[in-house]
Amino acid sequence: MSIKRKEQARQIFSILQQANPNPTTELNYSNGFELLTAVILSAQATDVGVNKATAKLFPVANTAAKVAALGIDGIIPYIKTIGLYQTKAKNVIAMATILNEKYNGEVPKTREELEALPGVGRKTANVILNTLYRQPTMAVDTHIFRLSNRLGIAKGKTVLEVEQKLLKVVPKEYLLDAHHWLILHGRYICKARKPECEKCQITEYCDYYKTLKAK
Repeated sequence: MSIKRKEQARQIFSILQQANPNPTTELNYSNGFELLTAVILSAQATDVGVNKATAKLFPVANTAAKVAALGIDGIIPYIKTIGLYQTKAKNVIAMATILNEKYNGEVPKTREELEALPGVGRKTANVILNTLYRQPTMAVDTHIFRLSNRLGIAKGKTVLEVEQKLLKVVPKEYLLDAHHWLILHGRYICKARKPECEKCQITEYCDYYKTLKAK
């Protein structure tokens, strides 16, 4: 990783930190199990849509034991407004059952254990490790993938390639929160179809913007 890219990343995250010192997920949760459930439900869905569903689900069942007891037919009415709800219902119930039986209802703290759970892939595991357990991981979603390539700090053709490059280029002091800064910036400013460059605070360090200006 070049010194230039590392300095570029340092400037970017310094600015994002000043604008938002304490970034966090926009998913609503009050315990680790709620967060894991919400993240599983959020695949190919909006946080807003997930929050609407969990606002009804969690007051009724917000532990592994209670959700497992609902069963697939019992949880579907709460999450049927979310895309892929049938598959997600099966995964959440299976995940809750495993946590209840094997982990005393607690969310495991290792990547291997997390990725062994139904509905949990690398990105979801990274979200849990970072947001819940404050480990310096990088959960690359569509927003982070897009921003990393547009900014130029971690160009890659695959999610894993971008993740690995980000872990190398993001300064250690910013790594814990970098995931959330990038997601929020991609969600509200650097949008996929119509990036709002006029509102962006980091255009000076953006390869994409420099290319636009040069045209």
